[in-house]
Amino acid sequence: MKRPHPSAKNLLPGMGEELISASDWSRRAATLVSAVLIGLVAIGFAIAGDHASSLFERTTHQYPWVYLVSAPLVFVAIAAATNRFAPDARGSGIPQVIAASRMPGNAAIAGLVAIRTALFKAVLTVAALLGGASVGREGPTVQLGAAIMVQVHRLFRVPISAGVYIAGGAAGVAAAFNTPLAGIAFAIEELAVAYEQRVAVLVMGAVMISGLTAQGISGDYVYFGQITGSLPIVTVLIAAPIAGLVGGALGGLFSRMMLALRGPGGRFTARLKARPLTTALVCGLIVGVLGFVTAGATSGTGYESTRGLLSGGAAEYWFGPAKFVATLATSASGIPGGIFAPSLAVGAGFGELLTPLFPPEQAGLIVLIGMGGYFTGVVRAPLTAVIILSEATSSSHAILPLFATALIGDWAGSMVCKERLYHALAGDFAPGGKPDRSEDGDESEGDSPKGSSTSGA
Repeated sequence: MKRPHPSAKNLLPGMGEELISASDWSRRAATLVSAVLIGLVAIGFAIAGDHASSLFERTTHQYPWVYLVSAPLVFVAIAAATNRFAPDARGSGIPQVIAASRMPGNAAIAGLVAIRTALFKAVLTVAALLGGASVGREGPTVQLGAAIMVQVHRLFRVPISAGVYIAGGAAGVAAAFNTPLAGIAFAIEELAVAYEQRVAVLVMGAVMISGLTAQGISGDYVYFGQITGSLPIVTVLIAAPIAGLVGGALGGLFSRMMLALRGPGGRFTARLKARPLTTALVCGLIVGVLGFVTAGATSGTGYESTRGLLSGGAAEYWFGPAKFVATLATSASGIPGGIFAPSLAVGAGFGELLTPLFPPEQAGLIVLIGMGGYFTGVVRAPLTAVIILSEATSSSHAILPLFATALIGDWAGSMVCKERLYHALAGDFAPGGKPDRSEDGDESEGDSPKGSSTSGA
């Protein structure tokens, strides 16, 4: 019997039709276009945020009393605008993407990753930086990335699945930090519970394209600057457990306090939400007073302070605790803004308190380990923490000490706060107060009826 000529389908069982189908090409085109846009938007957002922070710093340097006025007024104005025009823009942005990715076909969550919501998020985050808030732009960039990815897929008439949200968020992380591997790790640990092969390809493609776009504009830079040197094993055996246990516990404490203030069913959540403007005013006063007393050390992302500590500089002993309180107050206010960068700054302040225990030449790496312990305790994503810090400091030689610290920090954080912060906060944006976990394992691109709706973005 004559054998049929081998076809693409025969050569690649189960994949041949996908590789040549119009829908498959549409999906790839949508991913390409959206990833480029995410890279461009992330860079523009970063530039706007940096300009806002610089303007605030120059103003307060000349008029220190501005700290006491700007934060309360700006917080109230932003809270009012958020509640009136974009309630889904409040907070970090990562919980929104988690909630949306678990229910891709649910029209009730469409606003979480709408372009309108994302634009409000970006504008109000920049306004928060202009007012001296302790916020970061990385969480908002995740929401921006997911919104862009979903909108472009809609325009290309490609089914919206959980993988689309995950890829957009991962691309946002990669572009914001210039850390492509961290974007992939973040997608695995935070945005997706089940991680299928096809989602992996989509995520890696989006991360690569958005990262290259961002690098093409801003250059191949290291986010916090390169850290050189290494730690002897004896130092690691002492520093990693201390940083992991204490830093992780402090990070867990932040998460527990945040959930009590803003989490679904939190002890004070209902009271704060019932009086949004009063809450914003009080939180703004706390942030403003801290900014005035510390001469601005607690304001903004904390990027400059973190970079200085990593390079061997010094900070006042109160920097870490003060930044902790400022970040908690800002987050409790409900205004848009992330906690990634401020949490890294708090971790750097904590790490700096450990440096007197070790030789001066090891100070930068000790600070890095402190950042790993605290940050892991907050987000409970040890792989993401390690990769972000190693890529953001070009310190691959510190991966093993960071891993040891992160694993201990994850355990210590779980002892203080059982729930993972972003996943718990996602319940606040999900219908019924809890993300639907029934679709965690359905991450394929339109293969399932659950993920085939074009209107469920």
